[in-house]
Amino acid sequence: MKIVKGTLQDENSKRDFKKTIIKILWVIFACCSLIGWLPMADHMISKDYDQISKCITLNDDWDIRVNGKSFEDVELDGFCFEPLHKGDQILLERVLPDSWTIEEGALRIRTRQSAVSLFVDGKKVYTYGYDRAAFGKTVGSGLQFINFPNDYQGKLLTIQLELVEDYAFTKFDAVRIYEWKNAYRVLMTENRIPMLFGSFLVIFGLATAMVTIFAVVFSIKYIRLLCVSVFSICIGLWTLCYYKVILIFSIPLYSVSLMEYISLYLCPIPLTVYMYEDVKQIKNDIFKKLFWILLSVQLLSTTVIMVLHMKDIMHFAVTLKYMQVLIIISLFYFFVIVLINLKQSSQIENRLFLVGMLVIGSCITHDLFAYCSERYFGRSVQTIRGMSCIGMIIFVFILIVSFYMNLTRKMMWETERNSLIKSAYTDELTQLHNRRYCMEYINKIKEERNQQFTVICFDLNDLKMMNDTYGHAKGDILIKSAAEVIAQTFERHGVVARMGGDEFIAVITISDPVKVNALMQDFQDNIARKNEQVKGLHMSIACGFASAGTQETDIDKIYQLADDRMYENKKQMKQTKNRSGGR
Repeated sequence: MKIVKGTLQDENSKRDFKKTIIKILWVIFACCSLIGWLPMADHMISKDYDQISKCITLNDDWDIRVNGKSFEDVELDGFCFEPLHKGDQILLERVLPDSWTIEEGALRIRTRQSAVSLFVDGKKVYTYGYDRAAFGKTVGSGLQFINFPNDYQGKLLTIQLELVEDYAFTKFDAVRIYEWKNAYRVLMTENRIPMLFGSFLVIFGLATAMVTIFAVVFSIKYIRLLCVSVFSICIGLWTLCYYKVILIFSIPLYSVSLMEYISLYLCPIPLTVYMYEDVKQIKNDIFKKLFWILLSVQLLSTTVIMVLHMKDIMHFAVTLKYMQVLIIISLFYFFVIVLINLKQSSQIENRLFLVGMLVIGSCITHDLFAYCSERYFGRSVQTIRGMSCIGMIIFVFILIVSFYMNLTRKMMWETERNSLIKSAYTDELTQLHNRRYCMEYINKIKEERNQQFTVICFDLNDLKMMNDTYGHAKGDILIKSAAEVIAQTFERHGVVARMGGDEFIAVITISDPVKVNALMQDFQDNIARKNEQVKGLHMSIACGFASAGTQETDIDKIYQLADDRMYENKKQMKQTKNRSGGR
């Protein structure tokens, strides 16, 4: 027996090892495919960048006036100034080149929380944001593309900016003129990494969320996957808006900025909900309280900030620094939770999650440092475009892997638990319920005071003779045949169980005498049919039943009455057999 058991274990180990190797090979293949296809996709997008990116750069020879202070012959990318306040005005002027080869030009200018007007030789040719600023509404930040025909050559270009938020910016970006047909292509090509990864996150999140929403209705264990989906959508949308590639859909600049802020402010919420299982594993009331405090602060602050923005009391641009602090605090809290879980349990998903936290923390810190340096100090820092997006992709991938591993472990645990429960309540030979399950079911009927039931007791005749004469293997066939007949007749109406040895019981939710007698006749017919099917079976089963009625509803007494009637039936069957000569 030990040798057989050891052989089965070896076979299972080999099977599990093969499955693990296949999974590892599949992951390696997927990674190699991704590594191979990404450069090809990048080349397809950027192969003609040198041709489409040809432009006129208007970076030098600017005269700038900031709140009455004048600066002459300024280079835009090297010029910075003190942070300004809402209502302050900036004026930029320079003479356009006498000639250029750009046809159907588009002037690209980056504005930050400012209304803007463009003049050519004193004539207004473009305006944006003043109508919204007059009503106290946000105007957004980003790139604007303005029609710029060739007849503007050699004329005076004037750009007038009026800030609508405090501390909006402290430096300028170079102004460029592209061919109109290439202006948006250049934008997409320059931000191809954020565009590809952001689009992937949004599409992945939407597809997963549509499936997961229905799955959550049936099982709460899918809530973490739903959190990953929502988090992916928020991060992907924020990426597309932050790098302004969503402008290719002709969405107004203020709407793009609005989506950018909302998606960023919502990001911590699904991630915090995702962490709840990890917080529970710590089994520490302090961390649970901190979790609920953090989640409450996130929900309350996001709601309040959105209401303030909608009422034009305080816009998102003003509250951004507070939300950045909250995001940093949330990341620190998550990092601590993961470290504690890692210390208490060396599960691989905790290690993966810790790596993901380190990656995303580093990427966000990278972009946050660059953002604050540029906005508040006017210093441009050389950064990798889409760094946060890359970090988020890695983090979302780790979340998915972590969820899959956690779900797999839980399913294995539930399968093992169900198997143990089934073993505890199932008769091994017949696969019917056992005595323990039947007695608990009877107690349940007693507690519910159900008066619609019938107890039927069964005793398999001649089992001992079958075992002694033909062996226990033949006796087991007889027992299983009896179990099949009893289950076939009564199981759909209640519970059927093997009480031990040659004794069985059925507790059905029928008490009508006519229906019960019909079932008993079906039972006898099924016995006869089974004897015809199995050669040499000669199965005979004694039975007795009693139903709950107006005079007696105590199931214990009804069970005893059914058992007495079964023994009376068994006695009669034995006498009949003796009179017939043992046949």
